[in-house]
Amino acid sequence: MKLNYHHLYYFWMVARTGHLTRAAKMLHVSQSALSGQIRKLEDSLGHDLFIRESRKLTLSEAGRMAFSYAEEIFRHGEELTALFASGAQPNREVMRIGAVATLSRNFQEAFLQPLLGRDDLELCLQSGHIDELLRRLSAHRLDIVLSNQSVRGSEQNPWRSRLIARQPVSIIGPPGADSETGFPDFLTGKHLIVPGPESNIRQGFDQLCEYHRIYPSISAEVDDMAMMRLLTRDSGYYAVLPPVVVRDELKSGALKDYGVLPGIFEEFYAISIRRRFEKPALQEILAQPAENFLTSPVIDHSD
Repeated sequence: MKLNYHHLYYFWMVARTGHLTRAAKMLHVSQSALSGQIRKLEDSLGHDLFIRESRKLTLSEAGRMAFSYAEEIFRHGEELTALFASGAQPNREVMRIGAVATLSRNFQEAFLQPLLGRDDLELCLQSGHIDELLRRLSAHRLDIVLSNQSVRGSEQNPWRSRLIARQPVSIIGPPGADSETGFPDFLTGKHLIVPGPESNIRQGFDQLCEYHRIYPSISAEVDDMAMMRLLTRDSGYYAVLPPVVVRDELKSGALKDYGVLPGIFEEFYAISIRRRFEKPALQEILAQPAENFLTSPVIDHSD
């Protein structure tokens, strides 16, 4: 039986929106008619494309594969339209990347550096909460999610967390303080900027302070790494930070690394969906060594 591309288009629209009613309004058809067309597609393919739980639609394993093919098919259709409209063939690979809002902008830029400036590639960058990004990933609206925490996949959501980098966390602050005083004595009398309580860095720092029985003076709790960077640069306070966040300030001498905190690390993960074929651009950035995007003047005073 030949594939009905009309049915495939209806399925593609529902999968993209994640909502049957919303897709029906966009397509100007009734919800029952849309549902019936998708059933016909499932019958012709011999597989259920959605897992139906009450009013919620989740792509099945077969659905994820069908959606991947549908994305390519209809993207090429859009390119064909553009070709006849402008006479220029786009022929560009599209890479959709999500990143949790708290992730260092320096890290993101350095990680994506090999892909910047390429004429054959279009980058679509999205920022948000990890839960929303994972929903987009499951719906194949993202190719990869960059995060500072690992996630566990399931049969319905076959997420794969890949540790791509790991960096020690340091005390970062204005130059001029006595760098010979190591942790924990260095924190005496210092005003600190720390990540929020849900951060793995913060939890590790609190445990370290509890172990050494020290009670640092916390002046600010900040979830966003970009804001931590600005406050550390402009406030004169000291911060618990991965050096990559303030890489430029460390290089210029505006800030100084006063040494790593023992046992505390920031981990960077690339979260993807298990697929038979990965985009070449995705393979390229995942294959690069961590030194490429974590290079910064890290100084270890622990010896």
